[in-house]
Amino acid sequence: MPIVAKLDEYGKGAWLAFAVLGFIIFWPLGLATLVFLFWSGRMGHGCGQERYEHRMSRLQDKMDRLRDRMGGGQGWGRSGFGGWGRGPSSGNRAFDEYREETLRRLEDEQREFQDFLGRLRMAKDKAEFDEFMGERRRAAPDAEAPGNA
Repeated sequence: MPIVAKLDEYGKGAWLAFAVLGFIIFWPLGLATLVFLFWSGRMGHGCGQERYEHRMSRLQDKMDRLRDRMGGGQGWGRSGFGGWGRGPSSGNRAFDEYREETLRRLEDEQREFQDFLGRLRMAKDKAEFDEFMGERRRAAPDAEAPGNA
């Protein structure tokens, strides 16, 4: 589809203009264009995985800032506020221990999840690279054949 590639070069503005023009000329054309834009993800913030990773990194940054702000070098609690919720004691020692254990477990799960995302990105990158190399290898014999004949 040469028109799709051409509109992609110009960006979202061109797509919106095309949709508006489609509505003016023949409304089903404009509607079909809008459906295509949202279905193909052209009106979103990039592909789903990249968007998800961006949101997760923003959330992680916010959590780190909150952790720093709550810690603030005030030295709350027995552990000197080394992580989440290790602030002032609630007065109930059993609850404080439960809270510390739960938060430690959540931090471990978060770390494991971050490692999982890293491995997932690495596997995706490797698969894409292997596919590229496979296509390149298949194309190499075809390029040599006319030169030999």
